Amino acid sequence: MIKYGIDRTTVRWIHNWLTDRTQRVVINGFTSDWKTVSSGVPQGSVLGPLLFNIFINDLDEGVEGTLIKFADDTKLGGVANTREEKERIQKDLDKLEQWAETNRMTFNREKCKVLHLGKKNDNIQYRMGGISLSSSTCEKDLGVLVDHRLNMSQQCDAAAKKANTILGCIKRSIESRSRDVIVPLYSSLVRPHLEYCVQFWAPQFKRDIDKLEQVQRRATKMVSGLQTMSYEERLKDLGMYSLQKRRLRGDMIAVFKYLKGCHSAEGLALFSVAQEGRTRNNGMKLQGSRYRLDIRKNFLTVRAISHWNRLPQEVVDSPSLEIFKERLDRYLSRMV
Repeated sequence: MIKYGIDRTTVRWIHNWLTDRTQRVVINGFTSDWKTVSSGVPQGSVLGPLLFNIFINDLDEGVEGTLIKFADDTKLGGVANTREEKERIQKDLDKLEQWAETNRMTFNREKCKVLHLGKKNDNIQYRMGGISLSSSTCEKDLGVLVDHRLNMSQQCDAAAKKANTILGCIKRSIESRSRDVIVPLYSSLVRPHLEYCVQFWAPQFKRDIDKLEQVQRRATKMVSGLQTMSYEERLKDLGMYSLQKRRLRGDMIAVFKYLKGCHSAEGLALFSVAQEGRTRNNGMKLQGSRYRLDIRKNFLTVRAISHWNRLPQEVVDSPSLEIFKERLDRYLSRMV
């Protein structure tokens, strides 16, 4: 902690707080023996998450691959086209295992999986602590299912199933069919499952697009007085967008954040502003990049470019995110 610039008085206070700590488990009035806690951070404490982040902050020291940490979830990634690159990933795993031993921690190897991305991946066997790690064709990463071909159909199925289940519960348990009841319930309890992190897993195929949209079709049809209307008429009457248009809106908001908002530093590596004299539509057109794999056309950094370049100058020049959203909504409301 001193290495990170925390003053010695605070470090000494935290040291005293952590030293000689014990814990026990209590279940239905029965208690276990007290056990000394010599590693990790105290569970259930306010300081716990902060101390844990400090504790694992040096986890990636010496690691050559890409290491991504989110709370206690850690991902190691890297390109493995050559023998040297594959050996480098194994060396990184060895370094992580060494870090765990030094800090009196252990990785849960049963939860450690290897996801080989790409059709021509050799599915190399990697080891951790002398134990082979099992391979998987699909893994859940922070709530999103990712398969080895970056096909998002499984995630679309899971999202639609979860949303339909909740919508069914609302239909069975709520007697009222008033728009003042159904729309807020749908917006707060159902739709978030269809849009969580959707800029990453946006549906790639028409069948998946229709599967997600069908959930909202069912929800809008539950509102009394709208059953005989078409889906488009119901959306207009309720002042709602289709899920497909909402995903487009989310894409544009994400691009704005990368170009002019809170993520502009990262945006420099993701998007390139075209250097051209033509200023039709707007003066901040993005340069499309060439890609070899067809799957890349589904990535946000590719699929959003043509839509962004068609935005009017007034929308792109918005001085803040809030104003951008207002102007974007006015523009989208005129789209068919």
